[in-house]
Amino acid sequence: MPEASTVAASPPSRSRRLRDWLIRAGVIYVGVCIVLLLLENKLLYQPFKDTDHWQPPPAGLTVEDVWVQTPDGTRIHGWYFPKEGATGALVYCHGNALNLSHRGGAVRELMDALGESVLLFDYPGYGKSDGSPSEAGCYAAGDAVCDWLTQTKQVPGERLILFGKSLGGGIATDLASRRPHRALVLVKAFTSFPDIAQSQVWFMPARYLVRNKYDNVEKLAKCQRPVAVAAGDCDTLIPWWMGEKLYATANEPKWFYRMAGCGHNDALPPDFLTGLADFLKRTAP
Repeated sequence: MPEASTVAASPPSRSRRLRDWLIRAGVIYVGVCIVLLLLENKLLYQPFKDTDHWQPPPAGLTVEDVWVQTPDGTRIHGWYFPKEGATGALVYCHGNALNLSHRGGAVRELMDALGESVLLFDYPGYGKSDGSPSEAGCYAAGDAVCDWLTQTKQVPGERLILFGKSLGGGIATDLASRRPHRALVLVKAFTSFPDIAQSQVWFMPARYLVRNKYDNVEKLAKCQRPVAVAAGDCDTLIPWWMGEKLYATANEPKWFYRMAGCGHNDALPPDFLTGLADFLKRTAP
């Protein structure tokens, strides 16, 4: 019986191989985009509950537990550090990780440098605060603690220093764009979350995918009180140019401080605290 003839399969053409490669790359690219969308809040918000890690208040400082509620009923926890002889208070909006108990060292430094009481608070889902973090929830938490200061402690809104570090810059700027305040202080803050997402995931259209906005540039233009901006020139998380753009956007009077050699998680330089105190005395006594 004669053997069946066989025909060797011809190799795929170059155009077909290129097409197949592009299809695979496109599927992977879309998959990564979907993963980023699903994980956005987990990447942005990194809360530690009080059951995960909690530090005691700084020794030697009087501290008062503060409990407030946002309009949707979420309970927000804070620490209030009264300063004898203070005529105002500083509202400390912290960064995206850990919880308020990890900011005790900064509280003592700010109280000593500025001579004001300090209120630390946690966003929803952080520390002892209920709920889950979101942009709207963080703004609502900021409003609730400011209302507590003005209504319960009778601190005039015009005597509030709104201090925001990193993510906290978004909450502090939002408050400053809507509420009476003495001054706004932004430390290692970003221009907007889409900007920071794009800078971190440069190979993706990240700015068009994220839902959180924290548009500090847009809101900063509405702030009419003194603004202080500090940026670290060795900050690998928030690019140096973002601090420069925030300063350029701010209305006068304003002050810029370059934190030479400072990374994102380094402590506040003593010279910054001294300069900030002087700026506030000159522009927002």
